[in-house]
Amino acid sequence: MIEALAALSLTAGWLYMAGGLVLKQLRHKHVKELAAAAGTGDWLKRLLIIDAFAGQLERLKAFDTFQLPLGSYHMKLVVLNGSEWTLERTKAEAAACTGKGYAAFTSCAWLSLPVQEPLLLLMGAVFAVLLVVRPFIETGKRVELRKQQIIMELPNMLSQLMLLVGAGETVQQAIARCLNGKDRNGHPLYREWRLAAESMRNGMPFDMAIEKLNRRCAVQEVSIFTTVLLLNYRRGGEHFVLALRELSYTLWEKRKAIARTRGEQASSKLVFPMVGILLVLMVLVGAPAFLLMS
Repeated sequence: MIEALAALSLTAGWLYMAGGLVLKQLRHKHVKELAAAAGTGDWLKRLLIIDAFAGQLERLKAFDTFQLPLGSYHMKLVVLNGSEWTLERTKAEAAACTGKGYAAFTSCAWLSLPVQEPLLLLMGAVFAVLLVVRPFIETGKRVELRKQQIIMELPNMLSQLMLLVGAGETVQQAIARCLNGKDRNGHPLYREWRLAAESMRNGMPFDMAIEKLNRRCAVQEVSIFTTVLLLNYRRGGEHFVLALRELSYTLWEKRKAIARTRGEQASSKLVFPMVGILLVLMVLVGAPAFLLMS
């Protein structure tokens, strides 16, 4: 009885949210245009998952209630996707997470109906919470991974920059040539560095391009690098190289620290498979002896 009530209630609530949006769109669009949009599949996904739950979250003032975690989530998405990422897109991402969690809960409710197993309802609730919370956690991990990637590669770029400037290149030319032979779109530092080089090539002042590089990277080490760069780039030559050399030592030490941390994390991840293998070996060795004793 509880399973049927839960399944019907969840489905009815979903149909109510999505049905209201369909009627609203039918009042403002021709049926042919709506059918053409639905044929792509994107319209249906946005209608059933994003728009339905975004409107419900707005009515319940959930975005205002969870303003702090939503703001933190938005800032992380801005770091990952660029300054053009808007708050509305963050709300759409949050609504999509909520919709997927609701869909998981509804599916588990219908699965529990023929077998009459309330435990499936509990599992559905757990899955729903995990699907809602998971993107927030994963976004933080992605930001941290991006930060580590930038810090790991920044000493190499700094060393190459010092060599080029010491060989007689101007700072602007050296910044552009540092990208030669690099995967410009795969690495976050290369991508932001390329944007800065293209901005200077298109006429943007050097200090403005470097400041934008700093804001896009949003990493403390890059902020220190850009500050030293802006204070010393007019001097050029040996003075510029000497100013960056001390910073280079610090960055190499941080790279070593990150490498050690990653090594420790990799070794700790091997503990659980090794324990599982040990248990299997214990069963394989102990089972024959146990069978002989019995």
